[in-house]
Amino acid sequence: MGNDAAGSAGAMRGLDSRLGTAENFRRFGAAARGRSPAYGRLAEAVAADTGVLDFLDGLPVVKRQPNLLFAAARYLLGTPPGIDAVRRLVRERADELAAVLRARRTQTNEPARCATLLPALAGLPEPLALLEVGASAGLTLLPDHYSYDYAGHALAGDPGAPTLACRPHGPVPLPDRLPTVAWRRGLDVNPLDPADADDARWLECLVWPGEGDREARLRAALDLARRHPVPVHRGDLVDDLARVAADAPSGATLVVYHSAVLAYVDAGTRRAFAAAVRDLGAVWLSNEAPGVLPGTEATGHHEDPFLLVRDGREVLAATDPHGTWIDWSAR
Repeated sequence: MGNDAAGSAGAMRGLDSRLGTAENFRRFGAAARGRSPAYGRLAEAVAADTGVLDFLDGLPVVKRQPNLLFAAARYLLGTPPGIDAVRRLVRERADELAAVLRARRTQTNEPARCATLLPALAGLPEPLALLEVGASAGLTLLPDHYSYDYAGHALAGDPGAPTLACRPHGPVPLPDRLPTVAWRRGLDVNPLDPADADDARWLECLVWPGEGDREARLRAALDLARRHPVPVHRGDLVDDLARVAADAPSGATLVVYHSAVLAYVDAGTRRAFAAAVRDLGAVWLSNEAPGVLPGTEATGHHEDPFLLVRDGREVLAATDPHGTWIDWSAR
């Protein structure tokens, strides 16, 4: 897992091994405050708590992420934690908490990111063959099944599918219909199964309190994924990419894409991944924080944006990390 991700990527995941645990939590708290005031306050409280910090410092560096700690605490408690609950877990159930932290990963699978990927997907020759790296439970491998609302520009997906609301800014090429997908696969180091109750519960634990309808949307997306199961292969984003892609039909446009994945690997792995995608001759759509890909920096005045980038160099838009807006004028 890398630690040279730029700017907001490092702050929002709360993991930079160049910094101490307390400083990572302070940075996370400042970055999270606007999205989840409760978790912003909790991160700042952990940063000032010697007992919790000592517990975390006994774990591998990659297991000291604020988001991972908070999700693990919620997993054990059944409700989003406050600082008193985290202290009690550390004091009374430290072994249980450590076991969850060691076993689990931050695999947030936000279906609303499909709303920011869709305009880029819709402009490609059909049918599409979708290969998502870091696919988690495969919820963002179903862009042709969701319904969408781009400030009144509506697209109807499956009956009962959640509607993904996204505010468009600038000349977003909004499609008039959903794309035709001939094939779809995921690749992940630790695939999750939407039909597995424990995996579904873990994904719910990764949703932050105070973020509106995200939890209800996740549950609806999990239900959709159970009706339309997608194979998510266990494997490495570099070593196993060609193996999974080999099954894609030759007459389809192969699209390799990912969201909030490359910030978790080092620069060398990013370069190797870019080379692996180029070797496939695939269209590459990256939805990551600014600076994760060399030469792609933030534009405009958005707070903590992602950048939607084609083929590693062409910035298409700034996007909200959770899919609530897309700004095509930020190209």
